[in-house]
Amino acid sequence: MDYARVLSGLIAIDTSVPPGNNYDRAIAYLEPFFRQVGCETQVVAIPPEHAEGQSGRVNLIAHRRAQGKPRLIFYGHIDVVPAEGWPAFAPEVRDGKLYGRGAADMKGGIVALLGGLEAVRNKPLKYDISVAITTDEEVSQASQLRYLARFLEPVKGSDVFSLDSNFGFVAIAALGALHVDVRVKGKSVHSGLSHLGVNAVENAVPLLNALLELKKKVTQRQSRVATNPDTGLSKMVPRLNINRIRGGLKVNIVPDSCLIAIDRRTIPEEDIADAEKELLDCLKTVPGVDWEVAGTFRIPAGPVSEGPVVDELAAVIKQVTGSTGKYGEMGSGDLLHVVARDWQARCFGLGVARPESNIHGMHEFAYVKDMEMLGEIIARFVS
Repeated sequence: MDYARVLSGLIAIDTSVPPGNNYDRAIAYLEPFFRQVGCETQVVAIPPEHAEGQSGRVNLIAHRRAQGKPRLIFYGHIDVVPAEGWPAFAPEVRDGKLYGRGAADMKGGIVALLGGLEAVRNKPLKYDISVAITTDEEVSQASQLRYLARFLEPVKGSDVFSLDSNFGFVAIAALGALHVDVRVKGKSVHSGLSHLGVNAVENAVPLLNALLELKKKVTQRQSRVATNPDTGLSKMVPRLNINRIRGGLKVNIVPDSCLIAIDRRTIPEEDIADAEKELLDCLKTVPGVDWEVAGTFRIPAGPVSEGPVVDELAAVIKQVTGSTGKYGEMGSGDLLHVVARDWQARCFGLGVARPESNIHGMHEFAYVKDMEMLGEIIARFVS
């Protein structure tokens, strides 16, 4: 497998979401490679009612079935976050690094899987294997994952190997995500007559101060689950971030609305409903401010993945790389929750991202050597 060539071709297809175009082109590019490594393939068009009303959501299912053997499902996604200010869809290899949007998150993991399956094309496998290549992970894909289960049966009791992960260790946990949009209400008037209005932006300030005080409390908590030392943390920790503020129409108009976007990440030991109540109770302590919840999005943290299969993957990683570990990741996504609750299965991960890969940022890259090693790890793990 020429990892750099295959990945470059995939990165060159702009699958940014939003808007979520070109998914069909990316799937059409990948399907022949999965056939070449010995898989039966099926292209699945997701109905809009199972894709948050969106059309053009095309997924790929691939199988190397071995009835009676333990069930193993590989997971990946082709969508990427948008990019500006650099040639994100003109991939380039420099100094062993392949630059391009999605190189590490997570098209490089899909190409590594192809390399691993190619290496065991004519070998007996320990697992009954399927692959799900999905869309819209960067926005919301829970409904799509639930729809795909019918093409992956049996899913109950299976092990799900997520390639949307970091390199060098088994990812055994992830953060939950709670996004709350709070709209502060005011009354707009001419700025010269501000005494007759209510300034929503200024009234947002005490809410922001209350949230920052809560942040100090939240971030003092700690999970029992260790995280990769490369993150600069020893354990998983919860987060509370104010990531967006929008208000006002013009400098000489008192604003009648201010939107505050709050991003709360939960550790596995936290209940997302309790986290939401804590956040709203904090806002309610602020007197004299008229506000309302304008939107809420929730992904509960899934259970910590443990067991012999996880231990086996950790051992194979050490055989190939010389080091290993089992860590929680400081990211979130629909997969872990859907796999645990809906599929009643276990999910763990290993991919090609590293902290320095700058996923979601400018000049994202993956090491070509990491893709090669992940391919070798997968081949040893399944054969």
